[in-house]
Amino acid sequence: MPRRNPDSAPGDWYIDTACINCAASRHVAPGLIVERGDKSVFARQPANEEEEMMAWRARLVCPTASVRTEAKRPKPEGIFPQELAPGVYRCGFNSKDSYGAHSYFVARAEGNLLVDSPRYAAELRKFFESSGGIRDILLSHQDDVADADKYAEAFGARVWIHQDDARAAPYATHRIEGKNEVKIRDALVAIPVPGHTRGSVVYLLEDRYLFTGDSLAWNEERAQLVAFRDACWYSWKALTESLARLEAYRFEWVLPGHGWSAHLPAQEMNRELHALVQRMKA
Repeated sequence: MPRRNPDSAPGDWYIDTACINCAASRHVAPGLIVERGDKSVFARQPANEEEEMMAWRARLVCPTASVRTEAKRPKPEGIFPQELAPGVYRCGFNSKDSYGAHSYFVARAEGNLLVDSPRYAAELRKFFESSGGIRDILLSHQDDVADADKYAEAFGARVWIHQDDARAAPYATHRIEGKNEVKIRDALVAIPVPGHTRGSVVYLLEDRYLFTGDSLAWNEERAQLVAFRDACWYSWKALTESLARLEAYRFEWVLPGHGWSAHLPAQEMNRELHALVQRMKA
């Protein structure tokens, strides 16, 4: 039976010992929740309304339901999806099947997108329905498909995944092949980036938003882009080459499954990516 982690700060909010250290709660409650002893814990109790909302986001993003309160309290409205940029949302409700990876919903007039999948939740389905449904589900790789099949069935969505990872989503309607980019619609392309897995893909929307799965992320502590060598299941060399090819693209946002998101001017983002590739080659 999970119990309160004694490393959590005294008070009503706490994180239990079932935490898998996926870091998702730290991404939505920075500073309030920190890492100690390979677990996420509350560094202190929420001090105001904004921090209380952060704590609630941590509760609903946690894939193991480890973020808890001693006292029962009413859940506020509008916790998730969380709007990060105009029409671009972090879904929350992260799935344990994806080791707590983030997923994203994008509302656009030409059809809404779901990038990777949260766990199937009535609150999310209601939000997606009220926003006009889901036209395309974009899967970055085999690890983060979660309940994509349920959302695809509910909304009649097209599902995209690379052929090399397609065994994880046999229901996918569209298979990406090889290393060449695939145009999904105007201003949306799929770019294969083998490395983390053989079939990893990033999706570039409007030359601004890059949804990166587990191939690329921001490290808040180091203030730089990073790739995960200790979680590179296919080939570090291939991932280095893949990220080097991304230097030819323009984007301002990195929106990963694992790791921190980042928003920088396009030229600065390109410099950060180039610096990462050089570190990977060293």
